Amino acid sequence: MNNYLIPANSKKSQLIFSMFTWFDLTLFSIGIATSLLLLLLVKTNNVFGMVMLVMPALVTGALVLPIPNYHNVMGFIKSFINFINSNRRYYWKGWCVKDVYGRDYEDRKNKW
Repeated sequence: MNNYLIPANSKKSQLIFSMFTWFDLTLFSIGIATSLLLLLLVKTNNVFGMVMLVMPALVTGALVLPIPNYHNVMGFIKSFINFINSNRRYYWKGWCVKDVYGRDYEDRKNKW
């Protein structure tokens, strides 16, 4: 009999530096390149202008920041938007198709 045990860190071997996907690194490098290009092309003398020029690197860095229970902040935002936009009426199907009154799942679903 083939009983396979999947190690807990099997997903981390597919990630770069055990934390990032190719998309994460590409997004962050685009943010850094945009910030560097803006710093080279736009001349500003105040602190607010400098912060605004570095903002693409800060935003993309915050999006690819790893957090617990999710891959990164971008993954949390995707899950949150999916939860907000999804159907919130959950139908309990249970172990059997019919409930105690003899109605089946399709009758309850079409009733609402």
